[in-house]
Amino acid sequence: MTGFLIRRLLQALILLWVMSFVTYGLLALMPGDPIDLMLAGDPSVTSADVARLRALHGLDRPFIERYGVWLAGALKGDLGYSRLFGAPVLDVLAPRLLNSLLLMGLAFLLAVSIALPASVAAARRPGSMADRLINLLCFAGISVPAFWLALLMILLFAVTLGLFPASGMATIGDGGFRDRAAHLALPVVTLAVASIAQYTRHGRAAMIEVLREDYIRTARAKGVTEQAILWRHGFRNALIPVVTIMALDFGALFSGALIVETMFAYLGMGKTIYDAVMGNDYNLALVGLLLATAVTLAANIAADIAYGLIDPRIRLTGGRRA
Repeated sequence: MTGFLIRRLLQALILLWVMSFVTYGLLALMPGDPIDLMLAGDPSVTSADVARLRALHGLDRPFIERYGVWLAGALKGDLGYSRLFGAPVLDVLAPRLLNSLLLMGLAFLLAVSIALPASVAAARRPGSMADRLINLLCFAGISVPAFWLALLMILLFAVTLGLFPASGMATIGDGGFRDRAAHLALPVVTLAVASIAQYTRHGRAAMIEVLREDYIRTARAKGVTEQAILWRHGFRNALIPVVTIMALDFGALFSGALIVETMFAYLGMGKTIYDAVMGNDYNLALVGLLLATAVTLAANIAADIAYGLIDPRIRLTGGRRA
């Protein structure tokens, strides 16, 4: 296990380095000079001022040299300065990353707690009324755009019923646990709907396949109760493909978080990365995208570890599942 973790961590570091180089290059190729954008509204700026600012931010140097300077600083813990926010990148991203991880984590837990029992219920009797209803709801959850669902949630639960706040993270002057929970309710549900539908569909398919195996028929012939067959023998063996989907989907939650954070005015990573890219804030956009990549890699490593915990036949040795 230790050797596997070391190997995967080294692979993750190499991938992050490659991603940093590619992302830095793509940002450098974007049209529009960040200095020109910064000074567009100030007619008193001279060409000498522009040249001085370009030299200050290192924009007068070749791409490779600029990337080397950034990488050397990053290895020392200096991730650069955000031009849009006028603060160090780490100070800007740290609270937003925690906010996004809280939103994504709660949405993930909600999706798992609903999807797994629903997938078992649907797979228990394929073609039944319960199975058809669950499939219908899953197709609806997958098909509904996140922005449209967010508008419906705001209109129904915030405007019409007044049960939850429409936007923001906390009420000014409050900020207690119940207030934070109320502000999180609508964004979490909106972000979780598509994941619930996806996990349920994959879980149902995996459970149906497992319940057709010979050892399930043998267990029934021996008089094992249906609940024990479903949860002890069937559910555990059907989890492995579902865990893979969950790991891949956790990274995709970042893209969904962009829409949800924008619709609910939630201060998170998604909207910050978008603003940084559109504003040519190289340092902020680069570090934000790398953090999103790191979260995705961590989710995949966690999934590999979960394989060994779910199925005793799987052993993690030397970076390979044996």
